Parts: sequence; structure tokens; C-alpha cells
Amino acid sequence: MTTTATEPKKDLPRLVRGMAVIERAGNALPHPFWLFWILSAILAVVSAILAALDVSVLSPKDGKVVAVQNLLSGDGLQMAVSTAVSNFAEFPPMATIVVVIMGVALAERTGFLQSLMKVSVSRVPTSMVVFAVAFAGTMAHVASAAAYIILVPLGGLAFRAVGRSPILGVVVAYTAIASGYDASPIPTPNDAIFAGITEAAAKTIDPNASISPLSNWFFNIASSILLALVITLVTRLVLSKRDDLDADPDAPGEDPDALTLSDRERTGLLRATVVFVIAALAIIAVLIPHSSPLRGENGSIVESPFLDGIAMVVAVLFGLVGITYGVTVGVIEKAGDVPKLMAEGIKQMAPVLVLFFAIAQFLAYFSWSRIGDLLSAESARWLGELGAPKIVIFLGILILLTLINILVTSGSAMWSLTAPILVPMMLLLSVPAETTQALFRIADSGSTAITPMSPYFVMALGFLQRYRKDAGVGTLASYTVPLAIAMTVAWTLLFLAWWALGIPLGPGAPVR
Repeated sequence: MTTTATEPKKDLPRLVRGMAVIERAGNALPHPFWLFWILSAILAVVSAILAALDVSVLSPKDGKVVAVQNLLSGDGLQMAVSTAVSNFAEFPPMATIVVVIMGVALAERTGFLQSLMKVSVSRVPTSMVVFAVAFAGTMAHVASAAAYIILVPLGGLAFRAVGRSPILGVVVAYTAIASGYDASPIPTPNDAIFAGITEAAAKTIDPNASISPLSNWFFNIASSILLALVITLVTRLVLSKRDDLDADPDAPGEDPDALTLSDRERTGLLRATVVFVIAALAIIAVLIPHSSPLRGENGSIVESPFLDGIAMVVAVLFGLVGITYGVTVGVIEKAGDVPKLMAEGIKQMAPVLVLFFAIAQFLAYFSWSRIGDLLSAESARWLGELGAPKIVIFLGILILLTLINILVTSGSAMWSLTAPILVPMMLLLSVPAETTQALFRIADSGSTAITPMSPYFVMALGFLQRYRKDAGVGTLASYTVPLAIAMTVAWTLLFLAWWALGIPLGPGAPVR
């Protein structure tokens, strides 16, 4: 007799109740756009109170006394009005993310990324299907939110195609994307967003701070491999042992064409791959000469026009493979189709750009009020006097950010809230901004697969219900919790080992 999806819930009543509490608390929060305006209003009131009390702090930059400035004063109003446009225009992630997404849009809208994902999960031995789907999940982040729409159903089909439970396929694909969202071996739009926010926060301590979108790239590559291995191990040793993996008898059968590429798609994928290799080799050839115009002073690559413009390089590479694939399969028939597809990518980013406006104003107010200087300096002083080892501080930050992530599932929103305090604080403790950003990546990803506040949790539940109609929040959570916990623990241990060994996090990005 097949065990129904309601039975596991009886074994996890506390978990289900806890998820319900989280869901209610999260639903009570306003949209992130309004959340930042509410926080701006609270910030203004707090700044007025602190300014009235003459609260000040010694600047960690030059040792001068820095007093809190009143946002509700005439000067505060003048600043808010006169800088609103420049705050938005000069918001570090703004231009970078727009440039990157135009290139990625060509690869996504032409179907190149979808074909690439099909190949990555279909042409592997049966014994490797779990790892293949999990690793594809880490690479799928380059497609941003589309990764969920494309790969999660493909995961179910891939597992069923090799005689395994499609329920596991959906769970593995969803968890790999959600709880490994910031561990992509391929640079993604998120890398540009996080680097911009980190740079803005770091500049409060070091005006010359520059954070590259590749600042965590080495760490990301290792993390993606580790997380795929952890998912494979937990799936085989824990999830595969469950007795509720049979799909409903009337669940949809396998679509034999779902994982199959047409002749034109295969040709397009081959041509796009060739173009990518040629373009990559051309870039390397230009970089090899010590006098290359893409190198920096004294032939440096770490501090060079190449890394400064890495967003453009990534956009061009994705654009080239997207155009090549699109022309081959017939999606691009004339030159005018290219800007149309790029514009569709920008349209997809419209909600993020609207959110950026609110975030940019909040960060500008926060910086001008100097409350960030106060919190960072006092926190660093308190931690210094406490004498806590840096590893303890790292774990404390991870726990704090993980709890916040359960309610604020938008990575850019959460990092915008916390980076202005954490990055300067850790810089004052001699911890590089790139290292603090790496900690954020772990926390931002780990708990995402278990929180119903994520819209993609509901989406994944819908895909799961294709195979088990009575599946609910508790059903999906009972599968994702073991994976998410194991991934977070393993990722944290990797970070601590990385820190202990002093391995650079990315090009020109020391871990300590």
C-alpha cells in the first residue's frame, strides 16, 4: 500500500506548525519596496533622536568626531530631494546588472539555456542523475528566476526517465537552485548586484574600495561542486529511504520529447559552444601579452580594465552564444530581433529596478545620517573588547542572516539592509568586505528552500503536486529540510577551511 503525503506530516507536527508561523509572519511584512520606505521613515526618526542627544563616534577613518545627522532637519530634507535622482543613477549594481541581463536575455530568450539544461540532465549515466540535476541547479542561476521554471520540472522528468521517483527529481532540482542560489560556477546577475551593494557599504570605511562581480568566484566554483555532492549523498542515504516516494497512479506520464533536443537545437547548441570557445580563446589571447591594453599597471590582471569591465565581457559572451543559437533554431530571423530580445530581458528586471530605487534612497539616507558609522564603530569596538575569535563572529553573522532570510527572501533586499552595518564592522576587525559577502551568500541561500515566504517554494509545490495531488507545505518541507541543513553545514565548514587556509575568494580578493 502506498503511503500518502499526509502521513509524513504526522511525524513532523512541530515543523509544520513552525512553517505556518513563519508563513504568517512573513505575509505580515509589506512588499520590499514599501519596507525600505518604512525603514527610511524609522531611520529619520531615530536620527532626529540621536542628533538631539548629541550622539557621536570617533571616525575609524581619520579619528575625528562624527556626529549623527538629523534627517528631519532642513539639511536632511535638502539632501533627500537634491540627491534622489543621483542616488538611483549611481547605485552601484544599477548599470552593471542592466548590462549583464541584456546579454543573458539573448541566451535565455532564444532557448539556449533551456537546451543546455536539458543536455546537462539527460546525457548522464543513471547513477549520476542526482549529481547531474543538483549541479545543473547551481549553474541554472545564470537564468535567474527562470531557473526554477525550466529546471524543476525537468528534474522530475529526468528522474522518471531513469526509473527513479519524479518526486525526488523535483525536490533535488528545487533545493539545488534555492539553497545553492549564490554558489554558481558561472558569473550571474546576482554577482553584480551583491558586489555593488558590498562596494557601497565598504566605501564608508575605504572611499577607494572596489568590489568585482568575480570577488567570490573561486569560492563559488568550489561551493557548487560541494553542494552538488552533499545533495547527492543526502538524497541517496536519507531521502531515497523514505517509503512515500511513489507518484499517484494518475500522475502524468513521462513526455518522451521533454528531455530530447531537435536536430536544429542540437546544431544550435554545438555552434554556440564553438562560438563560446573561440570567443574565450580570443579574450585569453588578448590578455596574454604583458603589455595588453586589457591589463592594468605593471601588467596586472587583478587590477585591470578587464576585471573592471567583467560585466561587459560576460554580457558579450552570453550575447554571442545566444545570437548563434537563436539564428540556428530560427528564433532570430533578422537583426531587429536581437534588441527586442534584449529589451524583454530588461522588462523582466523591471520589478528589481523599481526596488533598486527604494533601496538606493534608503542607503543614501543611512550613509548621510552617519548612523552606520556609529553602529559599525561601536559594534567593532564591542567585539574587539569581547575578544571573541573571528570564527565565533562568523558563525554569529551566519545565524543572524539565516534567520532574516527566512522572512526577507529577496537576496538584494536583505543584503541592502545588512551590508551597511556588517561590511564596515568587519572591515574594522580587519576582515575584507569580500569575506563578509561570502558569509552572506551562505546565509542567503541555505534557508531559502524551506521557507514558504519564497514564491518559488509555492511554485515547486505546484510541480510536486503533479505527481502527488495531496502534497502540501509540510510535504515539501519534510524533503527540503534535511537537504538545506546539510548544505548549510557543509558550506559553512568549507568557508571556515577556506579562511583557515587563506585561499583567495576570487581574483584579487583575499579571504583575510
